[in-house]
Amino acid sequence: MWGMHSGCAAYPGRMGVITVSAICFERADGTVLTVRKRGTDRWMLPGGKPEGGESAAECAVREVHEELGVEIAISALEPMGEFETVAANEAGFALRASVFRTRVEIAPRVQAEIEAARWIDPAVGIDDEAEAPLNRELVFPLLLGERSRS
Repeated sequence: MWGMHSGCAAYPGRMGVITVSAICFERADGTVLTVRKRGTDRWMLPGGKPEGGESAAECAVREVHEELGVEIAISALEPMGEFETVAANEAGFALRASVFRTRVEIAPRVQAEIEAARWIDPAVGIDDEAEAPLNRELVFPLLLGERSRS
């Protein structure tokens, strides 16, 4: 499923847009890895902003390596979608996120600007105000919808 999903009906054209790439790491038990950056209070999918010339997948792989010490092959990623919502930690900004998913088993090490990591069930995270809007409004409902159909 590679399409545009929007968590905010329409955001004003004047609002700044932050573009990111992220990876939804899913464990066999259905939990998803979320991380919290130092100095913030919102949990988000691991990832970050692209550097010049990087594809969305290359950005996601680089960011996860920098933040969690996890090396993952682009071939292990499956596009989950292009999502738009409000940014979690930058007030007044919209977020445009290319989200990939993988079930590759990882042992994340918190490093760089990441202060904490946790595995959370989307059924719990969807109601957790500390989870970023991207997760609560778009990614977790998508995962829970898949879960209910299987």
